[in-house]
Amino acid sequence: MNTAKVIDTLPELVPFQRAVQERRPDDGTWCEAWTVRDVLVHQAGNAEELARVLRAFLEGDPVQTRGFEREAPYRRMSDAELWAAFAARCAELAEVTEAAATDLHPRTEIGWTGRTVTVPFFAEHMREELIMHRWDLTGDDPTAVAALHEPWMTEHSVLSVGRPLLVRGAAQLDLGPGEAVEGRLRSPGTDDIVVSAGADGSSIRFATPEGPASIESDAATRLLLLWGRRPADPSRWHSDAGPEALRRVRTLLGGY
Repeated sequence: MNTAKVIDTLPELVPFQRAVQERRPDDGTWCEAWTVRDVLVHQAGNAEELARVLRAFLEGDPVQTRGFEREAPYRRMSDAELWAAFAARCAELAEVTEAAATDLHPRTEIGWTGRTVTVPFFAEHMREELIMHRWDLTGDDPTAVAALHEPWMTEHSVLSVGRPLLVRGAAQLDLGPGEAVEGRLRSPGTDDIVVSAGADGSSIRFATPEGPASIESDAATRLLLLWGRRPADPSRWHSDAGPEALRRVRTLLGGY
């Protein structure tokens, strides 16, 4: 597939690539455990797995989603090999999503990480990964903030990713029988996002704004909080919930 078609499918690819190229592979990132190279390894694995699962479904032989063991081959590559492999995996993903858009109804359900998603998910999720992990490299620069403000990013995070974003945080809360945590995240002019967790599981949903919010912020900051990130400027979010309630909500928002 030619470069123009890849960029049509993954318009956030070029800004991500530029952010990587402007840094050393061993530079740190806002994702505390990862360097720039670690982020690129993760993205190559993401693109490969999204393409692999969708292609297998197209070919009539569905496969289970692999975990992060898919990243191991990329960790053994040189920096130049890794860069080339990442570009190739993104091109393959663009090619298979184009084929799926032609051959499958958009509402076709496909297995992905223990749940089902629809055909548009595969390109859209890679786009979200490119935006989120570009922020890990750059922090709150204008390109990152503008992309994070896009309404589709919040919709994808809640409806298409949703509960997996809360799994790690819910485990850290270690809630017993009868215990529960609920948070209401508000961004002016939009529906609230309500997150909750109890001994039986967690949930995330949109809701009409009502009552006090646990955290109020701009839309980009709210998205960062959902993914377990923090904006560089903490004055971008506000809360009257009190220290204990706020601590529990922020713990629940553990992200990946």
